[in-house]
Amino acid sequence: MQLTPLIAIHMGAALAATAIGPVALWARRAGAARPRLHRAAGHAFVTLMVCAAISAGFIRDTSLPNWGGYTPIHLLVPVTLINLARSFWFLYRGNIEGHRKTMRGLYFGACVVAGLFTLLPSRYLGGLLWRQLGLLA
Repeated sequence: MQLTPLIAIHMGAALAATAIGPVALWARRAGAARPRLHRAAGHAFVTLMVCAAISAGFIRDTSLPNWGGYTPIHLLVPVTLINLARSFWFLYRGNIEGHRKTMRGLYFGACVVAGLFTLLPSRYLGGLLWRQLGLLA
């Protein structure tokens, strides 16, 4: 596998979402209620997550155990899109706590945990990183 424009789009969106997510989460804390910053960062986060999820659906990897080019990490695509929809449903219904929990879970599951999985030496980006650091032959 090599760095294609599709992988670059996915990687850029995922990295940007990982970077902006904490801003959206922090801006709405009780001690730091900044609703306009929260809303702006939240919209950016959601847009980036949709871009990352949709682009991931087109990335195939046949070198790992897969089913038609889809590996287990691809299960995050529908989970991400469903949870984004749930978070807005919670907002529409006035369930702020449900929205908060869903978005926190989405950030930690789809950005932090999935991000750590991409650093495995068998994954494309992980292999690049570990070879660059001289820790992988």
